[in-house]
Amino acid sequence: MNHLLELVTKPDNIPIVGLLLLVIFYSWLAWTKARKNDSQQLPDEARLDDKVQVWPYLVRVEFLAMLVVLLILVVWSVFINAPLEEPANPALTPNPSKAPWYFLGLQELLVYFDPWIAGVVLPSIIIVGLMIIPYVDINEKGNGYYTFKERKFSILTFCFGFLILWVSLIVLGTFMRGPGWNFFLPWQDWDTHKVVVLNNVDLSEYFGMPSHFPDNSLNIAASAFGFLVIAAFYLSLGGWHYMKYKNSDVVKKLGLGRYALVLGLFLTMMFVVLKILLRLAPPIFGGYPVKYIWVTPWFNV
Repeated sequence: MNHLLELVTKPDNIPIVGLLLLVIFYSWLAWTKARKNDSQQLPDEARLDDKVQVWPYLVRVEFLAMLVVLLILVVWSVFINAPLEEPANPALTPNPSKAPWYFLGLQELLVYFDPWIAGVVLPSIIIVGLMIIPYVDINEKGNGYYTFKERKFSILTFCFGFLILWVSLIVLGTFMRGPGWNFFLPWQDWDTHKVVVLNNVDLSEYFGMPSHFPDNSLNIAASAFGFLVIAAFYLSLGGWHYMKYKNSDVVKKLGLGRYALVLGLFLTMMFVVLKILLRLAPPIFGGYPVKYIWVTPWFNV
């Protein structure tokens, strides 16, 4: 527990602890207000005045908020030393060498995917997915007030993407990745001499098909097997969802193109979690972590 307290109070990690507290608080606040609005006919926000004068009401609130933030920063700077280090030394690399907290999620993804996939493809999908939200969001309800009942899919998708695929990866990279990028539980001391043998195997090897032959040439059968597994994941879940909801109003309003785009992005989010579980879960049951599902000469998934 002393190690956990040391991690939490480390100057580098204090902003992350504050981030977690704010995420918990605002998630609770939004959920509380949504439940209240869902239980009554008229949302609380509809009872507010449509117009608020900038002067003096808005300016006064902003000024007070500025003073509070300034006070927090002054107290912070007085009681907590800035986490400055010595100039970079190419002969001495910190262990572990971590990215800034806002990139720790991407750095953690490098454990489970190729650098090209984790550093380029997945961030690009995130950016494109955020950009297309206004073009695929056909639900006119829930604008300007808190609700869950009227925007279940949107809220659950956001919570899944933000809390599971972003915040949790930041927490894992900050508090559970120690020297050598080894995995430690929060209350375990970081042993700088810990060596872990990673007997990672590709998914095809579980079925007796090595991804490469002894001469390091690619096994085409194993590569085709990985492709079929990924294709089956998307086609089976996507086909099941389409057959179940093809006559719904949502699918009709979206159209086949936008519906396929939304479903593809959602299944990609699920696939990222599946890939992480295939790396973390097998050792718990005595198996080998799965390194890649699909191996090709150009990229690995």
